[in-house]
Amino acid sequence: MEIKKLDTPILVSDSAIVRLKECGNVTEIMYSETRSRGGYITKLDKEHYCDNRTGEVFEFKHLENRAQDLSNVAKSLAQGRDLLNTNIIDVSYCRWVTLTYAENMTDPKKLLFDFQNFNKRCRSIYGNYEYITAAEPQSRGAWHLHAVFIFDHKAPYMENKIVADCWKQGFVTVKRLDDVDNVGAYLTAYLGDMELSEAQQANIYVNPNKELKTVEYEDDNGNKQSKRYVKGARLRMYPPGFHIFRWSKGIKKPVVSLTSYKQAKEKASSAKLTFSKTVALEDEEKDFKNTLQYEYYNSIRK
Repeated sequence: MEIKKLDTPILVSDSAIVRLKECGNVTEIMYSETRSRGGYITKLDKEHYCDNRTGEVFEFKHLENRAQDLSNVAKSLAQGRDLLNTNIIDVSYCRWVTLTYAENMTDPKKLLFDFQNFNKRCRSIYGNYEYITAAEPQSRGAWHLHAVFIFDHKAPYMENKIVADCWKQGFVTVKRLDDVDNVGAYLTAYLGDMELSEAQQANIYVNPNKELKTVEYEDDNGNKQSKRYVKGARLRMYPPGFHIFRWSKGIKKPVVSLTSYKQAKEKASSAKLTFSKTVALEDEEKDFKNTLQYEYYNSIRK
């Protein structure tokens, strides 16, 4: 499958059917030139599937890491972005907590177990809240965890020392999300890219012509600095089938509907168009072509 980003957007008629996804302050409108009428395959068991177009049975190809299945990786990150944006309407109602181990802890099952105990201790101190967590692998093989706590009121002050006492496994940082108007994009950016030095330490091959990006920032003294990142490098470190995101029972899902392009634009009319992209898909072997167009609107972007 060849995927090409187009410089010029396509013209979408007002009567065209689009997918409208409402995620809190962020609204997505997606138009597809070709609409799917059903799945091409039926899963038979863990090892086999049937191609519904020919009736043939094939074996699944099992992957070594998440980076080899970019479509599923993209779906996981998109789901995380949507959940964060849907549930965080006011950033003053939430806190971003990062949990780090003092030791080189490499067991993802222990990560889940330790968070469950940590969560019980935190709720006994700070009361009820909803949460969304994202696990992040490090170049040395260790895990740490990002968690967003979402309260139904202004978030309380959470002192690092008290939160660390709840964690009991190492170090914590607690941050506010001031001046962030797209929380989903802001937080999931940490999960895919990796600093160049860390990628080199993990012996990850880097294509300098395609995978490197430079990010500028200000240090604690106000001086401008820059770091080089390898796009998508961290995704190669997730084991296949690993659930990057987990969330509590009260987390809301985005509202997704099919409607006309005109009605979708009317729903998003009070928000600012912040980003759009048009992508062409082509698979010559399967005689398949399609063009997708995405528009993103943010109701709190100035």
